[in-house]
Amino acid sequence: MVIAAGILLPLAGTALGAAWVFCMRAKGGKRRQGMLLGAAAGIMTAASLFSLLLPALEQAGPWHTAAGFLAGMLSPGLMGRPARRLGRTLDKTHKLLWAVTVHNLPEGMAVGVAFAGFLGARTDAALAGAWALALGIALQNIPEGAIISLPLREAGMGRGKAFALGVLSGVVEPVGAGLILLAAGVFSPLLPGLLAFAAGAMIAVTVEELLPDLARERAPGGSLWYALGFLLMMLLDVCLG
Repeated sequence: MVIAAGILLPLAGTALGAAWVFCMRAKGGKRRQGMLLGAAAGIMTAASLFSLLLPALEQAGPWHTAAGFLAGMLSPGLMGRPARRLGRTLDKTHKLLWAVTVHNLPEGMAVGVAFAGFLGARTDAALAGAWALALGIALQNIPEGAIISLPLREAGMGRGKAFALGVLSGVVEPVGAGLILLAAGVFSPLLPGLLAFAAGAMIAVTVEELLPDLARERAPGGSLWYALGFLLMMLLDVCLG
């Protein structure tokens, strides 16, 4: 029960962030558009650097990290091909959902590694360390859940559906943790590559979708919100990671 609660804690953080959608009006002006775009871009940039790329470099070295990062950079475009064949385009919000979901999988696996360590050691220190990691990731996930649900609401989606999709982006975290607990020897070696892949996917969506929209909208305060989003995520990652 203690382990189950621990691996579900990051998902609770995502749900809490996604719930911000119930506190906002359906439509906002350019100022709010700048806030959403700028903060989302800043949060994703910092998360890519501090919670994904740096740990991947430490665990796998530069060449494996570069390969995973490049594959992640290409993934949003490759994912859009099946949609284009069906006569549809993959819009910004769905690419954002993809990037954050991919980012959450290795975080969930990291929590699984921590709790697997507790199962091996059976010490209070190992359990406390696993819970500290789960709590840190849960706090990081609050702004990430919001950057999914709030833009969806801004685009006209109903509050309930926007909230559900925000929560859905975090469901892969307990799945990743569960995979590690079931077969740590198989999945643990994949973690550094997944970290780099997720970083590439998030940077691709930031560069191709969020920053161009921020420049095109000329929304007041966009660059300030980018800086605030970046600093918030940096502090969460460094202080709690």
